[in-house]
Amino acid sequence: MKIIKKQDGNIVTFSLVGWLDAQSAPELEAAIESIPENAEKLIFDCSSLEYVSSAGIRQFVAAHKLMNGELTIESLSPEIMDILKMTGLDKKLNVTVQDPKGSE
Repeated sequence: MKIIKKQDGNIVTFSLVGWLDAQSAPELEAAIESIPENAEKLIFDCSSLEYVSSAGIRQFVAAHKLMNGELTIESLSPEIMDILKMTGLDKKLNVTVQDPKGSE
């Protein structure tokens, strides 16, 4: 997995590319831990995320707790959104589904 970090003022965005699984989750955990204290919001851009395992979902939950709920997960594929729905996290986390035409 590749993580592309951008910061615009107090908003940090991580663009996730590839697979977020047990092997790559520690990399995301380290990135989350490196978020500056002055960050007010965290955005995960998942438009290029192909797969997420339970280890990856745990990182989403950890980030949500760290940011006191100021977390948005954008552009999830319908398949990954289905996983969040099965866990009930779609109701706890601020998530959007990727438009199949490529626009939100």
